[in-house]
Amino acid sequence: MRFALVNPNWRFDGSIYFGCREPHLPLEFGYSRALLEREGHDVLLADGQLHDIDDEDLADTVAAFRPDAVVITTAPSYLFWRCAPPELRVPQHTLRAVRGAMGDGHQPMVVVVGPHASTTPGAALRKLQADVAVLGECEEILPRLAAGPDAWESVPSIAYSRGADDLRVNGTPHAADMAALPALKWSAADILRHRHHHHRFDREPSRAGAEMEVSRGCPYHCTFCAKENFRDDYRKRPIPTILEELDALIAQGVEYVYFIDEIFLPSRELLEAFVDRPFSFGIQTRIDLWNHGMLDLLGRAGCVSIEAGVESITVEGRNLLDKGSRLSTEQLAERLIYARGRVPFVQGNLLESGTDDPVAVEAWRQHLQQFGVWANKPVPMFPYPGSPDYTRRWGTPDDRAWERAMEHYLAQFDEFSDIQDARPRPLAELELSDVR
Repeated sequence: MRFALVNPNWRFDGSIYFGCREPHLPLEFGYSRALLEREGHDVLLADGQLHDIDDEDLADTVAAFRPDAVVITTAPSYLFWRCAPPELRVPQHTLRAVRGAMGDGHQPMVVVVGPHASTTPGAALRKLQADVAVLGECEEILPRLAAGPDAWESVPSIAYSRGADDLRVNGTPHAADMAALPALKWSAADILRHRHHHHRFDREPSRAGAEMEVSRGCPYHCTFCAKENFRDDYRKRPIPTILEELDALIAQGVEYVYFIDEIFLPSRELLEAFVDRPFSFGIQTRIDLWNHGMLDLLGRAGCVSIEAGVESITVEGRNLLDKGSRLSTEQLAERLIYARGRVPFVQGNLLESGTDDPVAVEAWRQHLQQFGVWANKPVPMFPYPGSPDYTRRWGTPDDRAWERAMEHYLAQFDEFSDIQDARPRPLAELELSDVR
């Protein structure tokens, strides 16, 4: 069977999207390609964002491949499944172009993967006019779809329609066996295009960057994190697999790797293996999980960027967000400052919890900045479907979940994230009512 894995050329005008706009390696499609090819399928990974290909040219490339299945994602890279654009505008436009390029003679099966498919599969199927949605992590499920629609009743973690009002949902979102997924391999063309060093601020890139995973999932359940239906249970990759993938990237000229783990946990064995390898890296973590000795090792291993979730400067605020922090606010500040003495860039992330005094927040930010630690202005929280915050407000997400979350967000806030250069627009203004 012929599978086209399509990552659109994303654009974000009018969106609330909080994530980075630069291209990143689509790790979920890298694993999927490896597993599909292992079972004898032909695979095209068409990455419109990394290679800056517009919808028409991307559609022509896909049509020339003559796929039996087109797999499209609803978020730009696995790194941003937790903070995806709420709207499906971009995959809608891409699929419309693909269908047009195919003509009437050959229309492949359309598979949708990503946070929308996992959390609101009915809405994702309808808006994208797709045939089947994968719930949760897609890599191990896609090969099972090759058996065709007649066999879908026996495939777990998918949703599909058998009629206008007959949505079938098989089981719960899938969690991949991270010990079984292979070391990823990327083409020289992919690496050459990947000039971005995600969340790096100590110097300008001189050679290629990349993204990797050390683990997937998180043992914590903060209210704002949209991971209930994907990337939830914490699982580690084997260290030999990690090093095999890393060494291949270094051999291709990669000088910086961003580990996209929801939470990069301290591992002496892994960090000691990094020490003598010629690369730098960035992580996102919780600073309260690191002691001074492990922060010393983290710096020696090559870490140049830490994004640490603090979220609130008060115990009450952190408790409201279910942070369960081990340290006091003063201890968190001390740990961030200590880390900054070993790592060139350290950030303490703050969210608008509604409990923190703005004057106290600004004083705390100024204190950290005296020691070279960056603490952002508190960011308004979007109640992502699939987060505990959404569920506490409205219950289990339904087909209007993304619209409801957007309406609430626009009504609640007048000021938005500093990376949003204009007031976000409602989904109805962004999405197509007909994708054909």
